[in-house]
Amino acid sequence: MNFPKLPLGSWVEALEDWLTTNFAPLFDAIKAVIGFMVGTIESALTALPALVLILIITALAYWIGKWRIALFALIGLLLIDNLGFWELSMQSLALVLTASILSIVIGVPIGILCSRNTLMQNIITPVLDFMQTMPAFVYLLPAVSFFSLGVVPGVIASVIFAIPPTIRLTNLGIRQVPEELVEAADAFGSTPAQKLFKLQLPIAMPTIMAGVNQTIMLSLSMVVISSMIGAQGVGAHVYRAVTQAKTGIGFEAGIAIVIMAILLDRLTQNMFKKKTN
Repeated sequence: MNFPKLPLGSWVEALEDWLTTNFAPLFDAIKAVIGFMVGTIESALTALPALVLILIITALAYWIGKWRIALFALIGLLLIDNLGFWELSMQSLALVLTASILSIVIGVPIGILCSRNTLMQNIITPVLDFMQTMPAFVYLLPAVSFFSLGVVPGVIASVIFAIPPTIRLTNLGIRQVPEELVEAADAFGSTPAQKLFKLQLPIAMPTIMAGVNQTIMLSLSMVVISSMIGAQGVGAHVYRAVTQAKTGIGFEAGIAIVIMAILLDRLTQNMFKKKTN
């Protein structure tokens, strides 16, 4: 027996058209804010000469981590500059930092809300499952429809793709706080805000930072995909190298992305360790 096909695609397109028609001012405002954030971060990263910024990042890596991380930062960033990808890398880094900041600012409060309300957790969890399992390319279609081509839809797609770990691990970290400590805080008359900021968040911070680390890595993994819709940076060179079968250029651009990924990963991993030591 043949059942008629559900017009799911038509429903999605109709919803997209309705949102585009009725919420255009909201999308324009979001585009302006995100564009300003990316532009500001990029301007800050490119304001100093490359060598000066490399030395600053190296010193920061030494302060946060160990001398090995600082040495890797120095050699890796000098290699990026030598290959001619410095400005493009800063454009990609601006996109990654913007997407990561938005993911953290949005994701941590949602994770806190899920940890305090089981019903909210049950509603949010399937949405996060959908966001993590849907192919990242699919996010580009509505992002382009709502925000046109450029860096902004790339940031939006990156946020959708990267935000689930922050929400999940914030929720998990707070729920793993020992019940005895929570009961002791209640017994001493702590308000919910005091209990959250002075007890639960400090204890859950290692788990939350693990989620933040994963969010940053996922944002960086979207650099190449975002270049398909007009986002500039190293990802655009990788995409052009693939379409033109230029293995050498693609490898050089890929090395720049790998160096940024390793450096961001090591810095975020050691950032909380520095605070607790």
